[in-house]
Amino acid sequence: MSRLGPFITLAAGAVLAAGLGVASVTAAPAADDPTGTVAAGSPTEAAATPSPSESSPSGSSPSVSSSASPAPTEAAKIPKADYGGYVKGNGGLIAISVRDGKAVGYFCDGRSEAWFKGGEAGGKAVLKGPGTARLTATLGGGRARGSLSVGGGRRTFTAPAVVRPSGLYRATAQVRGARLRAGWIRVPRPGGGYDQVGAAFLGQEQVDIPRLDAGRPTTPVTVAGATVLPKDVDGFIEEMQ
Repeated sequence: MSRLGPFITLAAGAVLAAGLGVASVTAAPAADDPTGTVAAGSPTEAAATPSPSESSPSGSSPSVSSSASPAPTEAAKIPKADYGGYVKGNGGLIAISVRDGKAVGYFCDGRSEAWFKGGEAGGKAVLKGPGTARLTATLGGGRARGSLSVGGGRRTFTAPAVVRPSGLYRATAQVRGARLRAGWIRVPRPGGGYDQVGAAFLGQEQVDIPRLDAGRPTTPVTVAGATVLPKDVDGFIEEMQ
């Protein structure tokens, strides 16, 4: 019996070790099983990942709604356009020029005048002038149609699209300590040639204004005894904004 004692003890230990190994293998899937399967009633059941039916009322995986409205886009702007025409019931001329959403306008009948500036978007130009003067126009179909309020009266106009040498011209300078400002509008006559009107002011005083050169309207001219350089709209639209 004394010799068998150690063998019995070793055999019992081997049986115990085998039992522990089986228990370890049985418990391992609860923590490491890649399928995430947990036997019902096991200690780790409460920590199991919720099923899709528990996380989504419909039983399907959550998804991002595709019904969201797209971000609003800015109204298209006219890259470049020039218009010139007659003001109804007045005999004066109106000119409007647009460059990439910026817009300027000029009204003149030889006695009174007004400069306007503002913007254009979606074929609609809205411009402000001195005091309460305003100009609005719809642009399209090769013309500008709208109205202007200046000098306490409201007038309407239709101004077809024009190309140089028609259009709007402007010159500014400092003369004898005062600011000189001159503006011209040229529009083509139906029978040929051009109609032209303009006005010039030295400070607050209106002074005589010469006609622009017929073929080269940006040729220097003399106004109030000073030589000035008329610019087309590309040369002054930025400084007016």
